[in-house]
Amino acid sequence: MATSCKKMEKIQGHPCFGGNHHKNGRMHLAVAPKCNIKCGYCTRRHDCANESRPGVTSRILTPLEAIIKVREVMASPVTGPIIKVIGIAGPGDPLYNEETFETFGLIDAEFPHLIKCLSTNGLLLPDKMQLLEAIGLHSLTVTLNSLDPKVGAKIYSHVYYNGTKYTGEAGAEVLMRNQLEGIRMAADLGLTIKINTVLIPGVNDDQIPAISKKVKELGAFVMNIMPLIPQADFADIIPPSPERLDELRHANEKTIGQFKHCKQCRADAVGLIGQDLQLLSTGL
Repeated sequence: MATSCKKMEKIQGHPCFGGNHHKNGRMHLAVAPKCNIKCGYCTRRHDCANESRPGVTSRILTPLEAIIKVREVMASPVTGPIIKVIGIAGPGDPLYNEETFETFGLIDAEFPHLIKCLSTNGLLLPDKMQLLEAIGLHSLTVTLNSLDPKVGAKIYSHVYYNGTKYTGEAGAEVLMRNQLEGIRMAADLGLTIKINTVLIPGVNDDQIPAISKKVKELGAFVMNIMPLIPQADFADIIPPSPERLDELRHANEKTIGQFKHCKQCRADAVGLIGQDLQLLSTGL
């Protein structure tokens, strides 16, 4: 009972898992540049200080630079009181970068009260689960866009796993298998799991109900249906309307809770969701 209460208390402090996002903030540390898959909707080439987009950062930090930034943020009377979560969400895949684990180790040594959160494509989840347990990870976000390899082949141009580059349905199959097994293992470990699904109109619309049902069965806590940002291979696709997003969220919240205030944050976001601080103006 005590463990369950403590877990719920942490969830309430996490703005991306149902906590008070008007009061509680997070700090993303961009220490993970490498990625092991190629998503058709992802581009990391551009950075504008005013844009909010996954995979974007002004610069990559080393683990030592990251802990210095955390010290500065936590010491500030402006940011210190609101930061409850330290997250690593790229700009590549955190599990594919050893810097992720080194950084979390430094965080845990100095700021053990902060919630540790990680966002991943899930390819390496089964392989890295023991490391995630060792660093005391609390919250895990997995981006899962399809349960059908044929659909996945339209989204991912390649998957690089265990020294082999997979393409087409073979790559999607490897990715999907590891994602589902990793989610199951994470739930068994007691991690709080959020599923991100990028809604790509005309590509994976019909996958949403199946995904929500499957991840709930595996132990996920909440689902975040995200609108496509038209770019890269999907630059010509019209993103889903707010009404369409609301429709899907409403239909699937009967299966699993829906996260509805996502702003598709940068890999170096700091502050409250939707009210990120400008790193340059704050000297961070």
